[in-house]
Amino acid sequence: MMFADRLAAGRRLADAAASLAGPDVVVVGLPRGGVPVAGEIARALRAPIDVIVVCKLGVPGRPELAMGAVGEGGVQVVNADVVRAAGVSPEQFAQVEGLTRAEVERRAGRFRGDRAPVVLAGRSVLVVDDGIATGATARAACQIVREHGAARVVLAVPVGPPAVIRDMRDVADEVLCLHAPARFGAVGQFYADFAQTTDEEVRAALRRAGGRQNGT
Repeated sequence: MMFADRLAAGRRLADAAASLAGPDVVVVGLPRGGVPVAGEIARALRAPIDVIVVCKLGVPGRPELAMGAVGEGGVQVVNADVVRAAGVSPEQFAQVEGLTRAEVERRAGRFRGDRAPVVLAGRSVLVVDDGIATGATARAACQIVREHGAARVVLAVPVGPPAVIRDMRDVADEVLCLHAPARFGAVGQFYADFAQTTDEEVRAALRRAGGRQNGT
């Protein structure tokens, strides 16, 4: 299965998500590439859209190893096993968290501007990306959304490897994936146009949501 671009993938994913429409649904996109996909879903479901900004907490000296993740509003998830195995002290953890939290707020401000975040507590939240490979960011996003009080979490992606899609059910109540090929190399191989999404395209997708930003 091939997708012409992210907008086309979003329209096809919106068809698959049609049954999820309802007054309590919120769609959140992972910037940058997930936001155009999320925009098409939000438009079809007539749901508010927002970004979900997540940054992993890398182990000091080994930043590729995640010991947790942070999102907006002081929300965090921690992998205590990694923290313990890596011997990360409370002081080291606090330093990494502080720097990472500042980056989360900086990115959120860049994408959202002066718009207030959409309230997720008590709502059904669709977490959307343009595809997943390892699933690490999508997993963290689902956990962060849950920590924000979401009543139900649905991960929606156009494509991803079967094993990773299966594992996502540990953190999402439901996973929507249009294509899970056994031979998976990279997300971009399933798009005819996989040009990098710009910051302005992210902001434009949010602007198009208009009044839905407030969930009204």
